[in-house]
Amino acid sequence: MPLVCLTDFQAHAREHLSKSTWDFIEGGADDCCTRDDNMAAFKKIRLRPRYLKDVSKVDMRTTIQGAEISAPICIAPTGFHRLAWPDGEMSTARAAQGASICYITSTYASCSLEDIVAAAPRGLRWFQLYVHLNRQINKQIIQKVESLGFKALVITVDVPKVGNRRHDFKNQVDLMKNLLLKDLGSPEMGNVTPYFQMSPIDPSICWEDLSWFQSMTRLPIILKGILTKEDAELAVKHNVQGIIVSNHGGRQLDEVPASIDALTEVVAAVKGKVEVYLDGGIRTGNDVLKALALGAKCVFVGRPILWGLACKGEHGVKEVLDILKNEFHTSMTLTGCRSVAEINQDLIQFSRL
Repeated sequence: MPLVCLTDFQAHAREHLSKSTWDFIEGGADDCCTRDDNMAAFKKIRLRPRYLKDVSKVDMRTTIQGAEISAPICIAPTGFHRLAWPDGEMSTARAAQGASICYITSTYASCSLEDIVAAAPRGLRWFQLYVHLNRQINKQIIQKVESLGFKALVITVDVPKVGNRRHDFKNQVDLMKNLLLKDLGSPEMGNVTPYFQMSPIDPSICWEDLSWFQSMTRLPIILKGILTKEDAELAVKHNVQGIIVSNHGGRQLDEVPASIDALTEVVAAVKGKVEVYLDGGIRTGNDVLKALALGAKCVFVGRPILWGLACKGEHGVKEVLDILKNEFHTSMTLTGCRSVAEINQDLIQFSRL
């Protein structure tokens, strides 16, 4: 039976993965309220279609940080892709390159950055950084990703401490060591993850530190994990180039707003001065349309990419992206949008349900 939507891939992936790996991918913090709200919040938004417009040609292309992508649907940073498929991030990178969209590679990639770049040398790639306690190591990794052709530095701000992920505790999984060894084999098989990737995150990082990162690189700096107007205003004040509205897939602090619910506040606060993106809860083309209508320049997709990878490797990721792109094309067509520039708040209303 063909897999025709993202939830089909979710069900199929669950059958292919060990319980500990599935729990690690799907788990949220505490009661998983925010994880579940990320998806439920989209269903409270209804579409207001416009008809009798010439939609014989619909163009999904857009740009992020000046680079063109085929659709405003890109790949969020998630770690340890080799848990889902032997080639891990190399397969993900190839699928992203084939789809002409951006792939944010995680600090916790289970393939080397060199191998990821070699697998998809023409791909648009950003790098997600967890700030290390040692500034010299941060400097080295930033210089490395810049030399390898990554086009932006995405600094995750919502992990001064790892969230309370009960499933991982129940499975006795150490996020940095035990999970990797248990599911990927012994260290003798090779340097699965460099020392940097297994090192603690700096909890002392603050707004004033951003100038140090800016002095280290010419890459645009994107902050991932912003949820409030106050932090959005500070991001603009500190001259970052973009914001990803995100609650870490509901894996950090539970009972914070769904990403789509926080989006409007952040978009209003930045006043068009920086690009705003969103991750969390994207499961359909309608979800993509709703996020863009509320001001997101692009959405990033996390767990569904791992579902596709677990099912069919590179081809599974391609199919997940194709499904989302085809659904988004349909959503644009049926709401009367001939280009992403025509997507605006007039297309949506909030349900009273």
